[in-house]
Amino acid sequence: MQRRRLMTAALAAPLVAPLTGLSGCAFWRRQEAVPALAPTAATDQPPAAPREFRAAWVATVANIDWPSRRGLSDDALRAETLAILDSASALRLNAIVLQVRTSADALYPSTLEPWSEYLSGVQGQGPGYDPLAFWIAEAHARGIELHAWLNPYRARQSNAKAPASATHLSKTHPEWVKRYGDQLWIDPGEPDAATHTLAVCRDLLTRYELDGLHIDDYFYPYPVQDAAKQDVDFPDEPSWQRYLRGGGTLARADWRRDNVDQLVRRMYELVRELRPTARVGISPFGLQRPDLRPAGITGFSQYDKLYAHVEHWMAMGWLDYLAPQLYWPRAQKAQAFEPLLRGWQAVNPLGRHVWPGLFTSKAAIESDGWPLDEIPAQIELMRAAPATGGHLHFSMVALLRNRRGLADTLRTGAYLQAAIPPETPWLSAPACGPVTLTRAEGKLKLATTQGAPARAFALWKRDTRQAGSAWVFEVVRPDGELGALEPGWCLVASALNAIHQEGPRATFLV
Repeated sequence: MQRRRLMTAALAAPLVAPLTGLSGCAFWRRQEAVPALAPTAATDQPPAAPREFRAAWVATVANIDWPSRRGLSDDALRAETLAILDSASALRLNAIVLQVRTSADALYPSTLEPWSEYLSGVQGQGPGYDPLAFWIAEAHARGIELHAWLNPYRARQSNAKAPASATHLSKTHPEWVKRYGDQLWIDPGEPDAATHTLAVCRDLLTRYELDGLHIDDYFYPYPVQDAAKQDVDFPDEPSWQRYLRGGGTLARADWRRDNVDQLVRRMYELVRELRPTARVGISPFGLQRPDLRPAGITGFSQYDKLYAHVEHWMAMGWLDYLAPQLYWPRAQKAQAFEPLLRGWQAVNPLGRHVWPGLFTSKAAIESDGWPLDEIPAQIELMRAAPATGGHLHFSMVALLRNRRGLADTLRTGAYLQAAIPPETPWLSAPACGPVTLTRAEGKLKLATTQGAPARAFALWKRDTRQAGSAWVFEVVRPDGELGALEPGWCLVASALNAIHQEGPRATFLV
């Protein structure tokens, strides 16, 4: 791929009453409220919940991650979805970024665009169920966020095999679509095409309980070269001439950047209007604008070639998280991981989330792959001050298949402790109420009967039977099921709302 080349109500009576303000569960009487007591020591209370956005991209284009191949049965499609989500849950990931529009197509039933060929092998022919609704329901049941990933401009990918459906944009609006190299692209300079893409976003946001809307690095296409190794200009002459006839005064490169700017701005405004708790994520190419790069960093300019003015989007606040694709190892000086990481942090005046993308698949390759410790080491760099608060893996298949044991390495190392995503303080959502704990048939269950429904529960637990035992953190699924615990465990729990804000903590001894 060109990009890669360029990047070389409870079930039973309460078991116990919450002990408001009680430290360390030192005092308890069965089913009786206990007066609040001052903490005996600061260490008697658990710390703040650990927070880190841990996500993986699930690419559907070319069947990279899901589905594994075209033409699977509905049962096989669902089974693969469950396998991915169970793997993500076991690894303690808390978000999946699922590609739902690869090339002006849809991985869900849509009246605007045809079914993707990466499902059945035939564009326009889909399964007998709604894959996106299934993904969302099963992700949420596990306390995992689901972000919908769209390609706003690509109309046909180079690995596509099926003929275009009669309802595809290349057939219904051929004036919007340009051939460039071995792919088709929607011209960003066509205003009606941009309006169509926003209509796709509106459809997704109104029909599905999405946690985020996400676009990647494909804006204007990566340059194609001719036989003389010269860049071939994108064929947007008709839209450019229309702009000039309408009195436009921008230079052509600035006009192209403005076309992309306006789509990003309008998409962000649409998300804020229709789904205020959803986060907008953008995952651009990993190098900053040439004049804003750290010393010693060289390479491809997305500002000049893709017409993506990412730093401007950051300054304007047209995104909630930036996931720059830092697909290089620490030791590659011209594109060194840590300087690039710090460079993106430095162009963030509004304090948006910066959660880099990691080239995890490269570290999972047996031959010619990175050292196995590269991804864990990059995660540790992101946790060092100034911490970024999260990251995304490209892509899920490497973790699902545990290539080179990488998933095991993360599970027992960097991801030994669970984490919840960081709060997004510029967004708001209804708060969750206090937590209750009940027992039914020997099993424990957390619930909240006031405020917003819990998207998950943050749980600290400690075995009081063992002197000096440490607090252990877990994220509990929204059904609140804890299973059975032996007497003597101290639990401190809170409910998490749609943007991962904690409700009031409650303390219990079981």
